[in-house]
Amino acid sequence: MKIAILSNGNANYSTRRLKEEAEKRGHEVKIIKYKNCYISIERHDNRVYYKGKPLEKFDAIIPRISSNMTKYGTTIVRQLEMQGEYVLSKSLAIVRARDKLRSMQLLAKNDIDVPKTMISRNTADIDELLAQLGEMPVIIKLASGTHGNGVVLAETKKAAKSVMQAFYLNDDSGTNILLQEFIKESAGTDIRAFVVGSKVVASMQRQSLDDDFRSNLHKGGLGTPIKLTAEEEKVAVKAAKMMGLSVAGVDIMRSSRGPLVLEVNASPGFGIERVTGRNVAGKIIEYVEMNAKRTIRKDRVGA
Repeated sequence: MKIAILSNGNANYSTRRLKEEAEKRGHEVKIIKYKNCYISIERHDNRVYYKGKPLEKFDAIIPRISSNMTKYGTTIVRQLEMQGEYVLSKSLAIVRARDKLRSMQLLAKNDIDVPKTMISRNTADIDELLAQLGEMPVIIKLASGTHGNGVVLAETKKAAKSVMQAFYLNDDSGTNILLQEFIKESAGTDIRAFVVGSKVVASMQRQSLDDDFRSNLHKGGLGTPIKLTAEEEKVAVKAAKMMGLSVAGVDIMRSSRGPLVLEVNASPGFGIERVTGRNVAGKIIEYVEMNAKRTIRKDRVGA
């Protein structure tokens, strides 16, 4: 097959691994820097251009859209979908997963347990919001944050008010801010389940190395292989499905009431390969091989 990887370039580890595994299986691979693409739109002739020429036809396209290029990257992906290309991760699913509030709403609606979350743009409501969340501390996060950025642990009501006021004072973009219950029994620890299709192909536990409550590997967290319970596997696969994603990194926290889904990542990193020794890139290419020739299915999530 001819496979295109939409990425920022060869320097990205995940991109290199996908290219390596695809070529190992005899496929022709081209890395497309989507930020250098542009779209021409007119009646009966809408297409994506790259390096001054219409982008060639591919059997499969694998988007690896960075969080800071979500809007433009998904615009390119959407145009390719409209041209009838097989795209591994749909533009709508990527946008849906990148919006923490939107994804929380969908997960909770579909009977997937999440940490209790509150949202308001009125800082005067802070006392009522904190009262509904219960005990301090609480987590305050930007709906568009990633890699643990834009996430704060507020130990007291006074601190929570100060953080909320600071976020909104410096926010001109209309970004939503979420308040979330703090799961004490899992502080500084969470689980990343890497889902491909209807299976968890790799899983690891992430642990912060100091007193930071965030366990992201990007923040220096330590990853170790872990075996998920049957319930955790079921929750991870269902969460990815509810986002409309065939490939996803599902972050789970173990709590006294069972697994809680923290986030569903539409372009999960492949650091989990180094931790677990699992060939995640190979599993993704296998999935593409099995599905690229099938009829393109409509996104049925509905939000």
